[in-house]
Amino acid sequence: MREVRESLSKIFLVMIVLLVLSYLSDNCYLENYSHSYQLLDRPNGSTYFRLNVTVQQSLHEYYTEKSHKLNSNGDFARFVTPHALKPIADSLWEIYTDDEDFANGVLMIVHQISYVETLPAKYPVETIVANEGDCDLFSYVAASIMKAGGLDVVLLYYEHQSHMNIGVSLSQVPSDARGQAYYFTYNHVKYYVAECTGENWQGGWRVGECPDNLENEAAQIVTLENCEQWAPGQVSASYKTLEVSTISLNVSGTYLIQEGDVTLSGQLLPSLQSKTITIYVKVNGSPWTLLGTATTDSGGWFTYVWDVATVGICYVRASWSGDDDYAGADSPILTVTVLPKLFIWLLIIAAISVCVGAFIFFISRRIGQEVPEHLPA
Repeated sequence: MREVRESLSKIFLVMIVLLVLSYLSDNCYLENYSHSYQLLDRPNGSTYFRLNVTVQQSLHEYYTEKSHKLNSNGDFARFVTPHALKPIADSLWEIYTDDEDFANGVLMIVHQISYVETLPAKYPVETIVANEGDCDLFSYVAASIMKAGGLDVVLLYYEHQSHMNIGVSLSQVPSDARGQAYYFTYNHVKYYVAECTGENWQGGWRVGECPDNLENEAAQIVTLENCEQWAPGQVSASYKTLEVSTISLNVSGTYLIQEGDVTLSGQLLPSLQSKTITIYVKVNGSPWTLLGTATTDSGGWFTYVWDVATVGICYVRASWSGDDDYAGADSPILTVTVLPKLFIWLLIIAAISVCVGAFIFFISRRIGQEVPEHLPA
């Protein structure tokens, strides 16, 4: 009986902790992060464009919670994220017709981000949200967009100068470079220098132009085979003002036993069909990770069945990356408390113990109340 009481006490303590953590979970919804970038149809051009970019809170938190550790210079490539920034590349190809103009358009974007020395390294989504960074962060953003746009690009690291920019292979010698076009050769391919710092987006560095202090410097060429190949979400990008969308999320149960399942469902508004919904999960304080994806029906509804194998407090949220007309959206964060399978057996044992104890107590009382009518002589 003592062992049973101790087990029950532990169970109730765990329950109290889980309830408190569930209550303290952050279920608030925060708006998207938005920035606009000006573009010209070409260097010294006369046609202006304004590209509106939005980043969902869920995508930003996904990257902020990823590892930012650099073990070697080869790890620079891990911070290049083409998939996440592909909508920006797609938008640039709407106004540019050749790879040089496209690359210069990318430089116009990064030249509008404020220069602030930053440690540790950050992913492009983080840099876009903060709207500030330094040479390596700008290079990651530029390389991500260029690679997403189909260009062959490398990172150029000048160790003696503690500086980074990028190199891009073009179909022809840069015609808009003001002076000699500088390049590095790697595997018989010419990669033209593209300097990503400088806050003069209209008259700043163009592809092929090289800062004076780097003209005779050797650079380590970091190829992008090890860059991020996929991300659970993408930014939204459009030359129009993106309309607002919303997404809801419901769970079929907030408490369940391990290896059970819970149905996640919700609706995207406006009611858009065949849109991919990303489901994120955070387990016991670990970083946000991808749980799975669902597709909306004609009413914007989606459903995802989650077979829960973990134990503890799980936070879940749904996210949509948006499209050419609508900015992406995040659902509120919901909490699912998963109890171990042992819990149900302990409850059964506890219930049986309570019943047996009550029965023994009842019998003992009955026996104690019985008084013999005749005592032996």
